[in-house]
Amino acid sequence: MTTRGVLYVHSAPRALCPHVEWAVAGVLGTRVNLDWIRQPAAPGTWRSEFSWQGRPGTASKLASALRGWHLLRFEVTAEPCATAEGERYSCTPDLGIFHAVTGIHGDILIPEDRLRAALTRSQREETDLEAEIAKLLGKPWDDELEPFRYAGEGAPVRWLHQVV
Repeated sequence: MTTRGVLYVHSAPRALCPHVEWAVAGVLGTRVNLDWIRQPAAPGTWRSEFSWQGRPGTASKLASALRGWHLLRFEVTAEPCATAEGERYSCTPDLGIFHAVTGIHGDILIPEDRLRAALTRSQREETDLEAEIAKLLGKPWDDELEPFRYAGEGAPVRWLHQVV
């Protein structure tokens, strides 16, 4: 069984670009040459997008291979397949990594134990329920990555596959 997904490298210093390619190649088991373009949201950095196909769990392996590299911003997505839900990983230098399970329509699926824990923390007045839900949905990561997601002039455009 295979799935497919996309790796979005939103920003990487030029010196890190070959290392990103080597890490992705190591996970996929094949040579990888990414098309790098300048990232206007962070002068001096580069961005790239790469469509991949592999076994369920490949998105997790890609995110693990890239996490922890300072100054690297990226997202990895995987479409759901017959044996696995979809996935989304987002990573920023300030926030670290975010993981969400996604359904067939791209919605984030939050396990009930995480919702119960968020509710408990808010009832104890340790935190605000709205802020807890925002974290569960990855809003802080979306807020930080949104300026980098904008495809500058000449950037490739990826069309999502329709799931029926």
